[in-house]
Amino acid sequence: MKIMMLGLATGAGFGAATSLANALSSPYTTLGAPLAGTVWAGAAKVLSLLVGLGWAWAALAVVMGWLARTWTRGAPAAALALVAATAAYYLMDALVRDEPIGWYWPEMLMWWAASVLFGSVLGVVGAAIERPGVTGLLAGLTVPVGGAVQMIVLPPRPGVAFARETVLAEVVIWAVLAIGAGRAVHRFRAARRARTAAPALSSSAVRTGG
Repeated sequence: MKIMMLGLATGAGFGAATSLANALSSPYTTLGAPLAGTVWAGAAKVLSLLVGLGWAWAALAVVMGWLARTWTRGAPAAALALVAATAAYYLMDALVRDEPIGWYWPEMLMWWAASVLFGSVLGVVGAAIERPGVTGLLAGLTVPVGGAVQMIVLPPRPGVAFARETVLAEVVIWAVLAIGAGRAVHRFRAARRARTAAPALSSSAVRTGG
């Protein structure tokens, strides 16, 4: 139950923060217009680029699965987090734009269905990250590899007006992806070395005892 509540709260916060960052970074919204041209608008743009990408939402589901530890808890927790994130995102959009929430229902329902389907799978992936061997390695590389593919195919470059913010966001994203991939590979290699060293230590103990 705790992991489900955590997923609900984390997802809602993530979705609301993403919508708010988008609004603050745009000079065409009520919230963003007063900040246009300031360092705060630039910071909001960087944050918007970081959390608004598909891989970041996928990472949210994977993290929830990792926290849950088991796939039976990770799948529903991750799906719930994405459902909550989607709801909070559109609710905040409606509030910021002063528009009826009913306008967003068709799109929200579509993303809710995707959240349940893909969120469950990503939750299972997250729960497998701490497993030894190739399973844990592949699970740990899911977000870094997926994020790298998105960055190559669909980089977050909305226009030259935000060139500096875009470059900073891309540097941060690539750094996070590299750290995530490095951690997964390090865990895999460390576990393999530990398994290799165990028989040698055991044989040494036997010889010493004899």
